[in-house]
Amino acid sequence: MTDIEITKKFKKESIKDIAKKLNIKEEDIECYGNDKAKIRYDSYIKDNNSKLILVTATNPTPYGEGKTTVSIGLVDSLNKLKEKAIGVLREPSMGPVFGMKGGATGGGYAQVVPMEDINLFFTGDFYAIEQANNLICAAIDNHIKQGNELGIDYGNICFHRCIDINDRALRVSHIALGGDNNGMPRKETFTITAASEMMSILCMSKSLKDLKENLDNILIGFTKDKKPIYAKELDVTDAALVLLKDAIKPNLVQTLYNNPVLIHGGPFANIAPGCNTITATKLGLSLSDYVITEAGFGADLGAEKFFDIKCRNANLIPDCVVLVTTIKALKYNGGAKKDEITKPNLKQLQEGISNLDAHIENLLKQNSNLIVALNKYDTDTKEELEFVENHLKELNIPFSLCEEYAKGEDGCIDLAKQVIEITKTPNEFKFLYDENLSIREKIEILCIEIYKARTIKFSEKALEKIDLYESINKDKLPICVAKTQYSLSDDPKKLGYPKDNDLVVTDLNLYSGAGFITILLNNMILLPGLAKHSNYENIKLDDNNKIVGLF
Repeated sequence: MTDIEITKKFKKESIKDIAKKLNIKEEDIECYGNDKAKIRYDSYIKDNNSKLILVTATNPTPYGEGKTTVSIGLVDSLNKLKEKAIGVLREPSMGPVFGMKGGATGGGYAQVVPMEDINLFFTGDFYAIEQANNLICAAIDNHIKQGNELGIDYGNICFHRCIDINDRALRVSHIALGGDNNGMPRKETFTITAASEMMSILCMSKSLKDLKENLDNILIGFTKDKKPIYAKELDVTDAALVLLKDAIKPNLVQTLYNNPVLIHGGPFANIAPGCNTITATKLGLSLSDYVITEAGFGADLGAEKFFDIKCRNANLIPDCVVLVTTIKALKYNGGAKKDEITKPNLKQLQEGISNLDAHIENLLKQNSNLIVALNKYDTDTKEELEFVENHLKELNIPFSLCEEYAKGEDGCIDLAKQVIEITKTPNEFKFLYDENLSIREKIEILCIEIYKARTIKFSEKALEKIDLYESINKDKLPICVAKTQYSLSDDPKKLGYPKDNDLVVTDLNLYSGAGFITILLNNMILLPGLAKHSNYENIKLDDNNKIVGLF
């Protein structure tokens, strides 16, 4: 049975009724149809004794590990246990939707709805972010064309255009060609919208006022003598704020079991911070007793950024971390090929479980309350499942077998009970590094502690940028790593638990509006491309104008 067929077995409640469950007044919701709404959040955010649960995973594989389905399943199971729980998740990007990955609203009996809308235009947040971003870019080029009073060095512009489609042809472009009337010809690069600084700015802003200040602080470029120039100097940030005034409001939807979910913001975790908005997380904590959120890709990216960027910025402490994995993922990390992945092979599992060990080791450096959730597939054997459970018993790590995909609200009952119990104990949480350390010191701590580096090499460009950022007093910021999601190292082919890695920092970007410095390991690409056979080939309208092939 397909995901769409499963949704037809459930009846959606009016989004107004979902809001009532959270004690949100009807005048504080802005409906987009009958099944989704934006929330005027300001008056609801307050200090509460709610529990914040982070769901993360081992390194991703072509088979999917199920962070989102576990997150949704956990929300449903907690509510079935009569606990007041809410999911706080990211919005999908149309890059993966039309590319290789497909939709991002869960699956089976653990879904959020309306999934077609959420995966496409939803409430227009991505479009607003993209347009605000590109408005500032247009203002930069217009300023240069109209006399360049600020003295912008058009060979050293730091803020670039974005698009929410995987279009590799735009990675490096030459713009303003065709004559003087079109502006000053220069090289331009595009980033996918989900990885843009504008997306991170929305996610890191705590209020409309905070959003305006962050827009003002966007570094757009330098003068010839290396003087920084910020977006506020273009008189464009008020106009950008107008485009984002509704996008900053969290979006409310529901699970198949009519439990509330906030879906807001969608930064990629292999380039950007990989977490939903601060406003949605704070709102969830104010409205519910348990907040289930996720961080993208493996724990080496999403979870570390959740801790060291988001929690630092928003003054949050997670009460528990759920680390998701699968038998398939562990065997893949043990060398299993596509035609072997569903076949019983204890040797491959024994080899690949080192990837799980690596993430456990990393997570325990920053927090003490950890549970491993194993997403069960029909192809998993009793021997394989027992091996993982026994392995975790030896490590003294709590373990839960999850079947939310097939069993819905009944599939994460054991995990829900363990979450309730473990969160009674305060989490021993700490940041990986002091943000007041030098840029190089912070990078070295990250690369050694999380990515198991033996050596760390800096390109000449990277060293020049470190010196530049220090000279303008922008070095006391957290580090956001852009690297492959498929490995702990910067080489996607190094699976399992690669150690003594030789890492190369090829570039740095100062995202002063978002409040962090991004480093690129091994020439990480910021705009994905489409595959030879991409998901757009499957997406069609049927005779009844219903979308098919989205998942």
